[in-house]
Amino acid sequence: MPTICLIPGDGIGPEVTAAARRVIEAAGVSVNWIELPAGAAAAERFGSPLPAQTLEAIARHRIALKGPTATPIGGGHASVNVQLRKHFDLYAAVRPVRSLRGLVTRYDGVDLVVIRENTEGLYSGIEAEIVPGVMQSLKIASRPACERIARFAFDYARARGRRKVSVFHKANIMKLTDGLFLDCARRMRAAVAPEVEYEELIVDNGFMQLVRDPGRFDVLLMENLYGDLVSDLCAGLVGGLGVVPGANIGRDCAIFEAVHGSAPDIAGKGIANPLAVIMSSVMMLNHIGLTAPAERIKAAYNPAIEEGNPAERTRDIGGTATTAQFVEALIKRIA
Repeated sequence: MPTICLIPGDGIGPEVTAAARRVIEAAGVSVNWIELPAGAAAAERFGSPLPAQTLEAIARHRIALKGPTATPIGGGHASVNVQLRKHFDLYAAVRPVRSLRGLVTRYDGVDLVVIRENTEGLYSGIEAEIVPGVMQSLKIASRPACERIARFAFDYARARGRRKVSVFHKANIMKLTDGLFLDCARRMRAAVAPEVEYEELIVDNGFMQLVRDPGRFDVLLMENLYGDLVSDLCAGLVGGLGVVPGANIGRDCAIFEAVHGSAPDIAGKGIANPLAVIMSSVMMLNHIGLTAPAERIKAAYNPAIEEGNPAERTRDIGGTATTAQFVEALIKRIA
């Protein structure tokens, strides 16, 4: 029986993570869940958005499923996501983005993966007020971090039969930081997967090409900030943040979470879409070797979306189902 840390989070987090738990258990996986506090509610209760007990449990068990956590804008506590990634050195963010049959969007056949360096860049959070009214934020890029994320991306592409890696950058302006990222990508491609097609795009052009023809892309590799922005853009290509999963992977620890936020405006109303967290849990099960139940869950939600029954879809993707009704529909299909 696997032991998995569970962080319900804020807003809709407790609702969507509870939904994922039910679906995992319906797929025949007995889990020893360790529920842990993190986020705004934890900050109020424990005086920290990331209490020591949460860090200690994840350090012990090395695997977690996480709901969204709220981060104050322009002040307040630091992002729980950023703290977790830095604390456990979860250097690779992996966000698969694919079209779901039956979900009508502007694009068909999207099937790409965003791989994002997760610990450096502007998200290092190194900021200071130089003089009154003048703020500075430092962008950090180190060769070891750039090399390991590039190696991860090419290993990922080769292992999964992906045809191409596209690197987004701004090395025409940030010649040292993004220049280093490109140099490491070129070296790792030559060392790890020379057979994989490779291209480099200036990030603003890359964004434009994505909305023109997302089908031309396969694996996208980029530094931290660009990856954060592009993963949300890519979610918009396939139906929104409610249908895109994510993983944060380190050398010996991994935390799985949906890309979306805590959506406090709909918290407690029973209408949140749990699919992104359920899809993230499928990634988690595959990561720990439980591939059969992972496939059972996929075999439930894929046709539920494809058949287009409004009673089996939540409102954000054109249906009428509540969170609970959507979960029940999946469980019936698994059974």
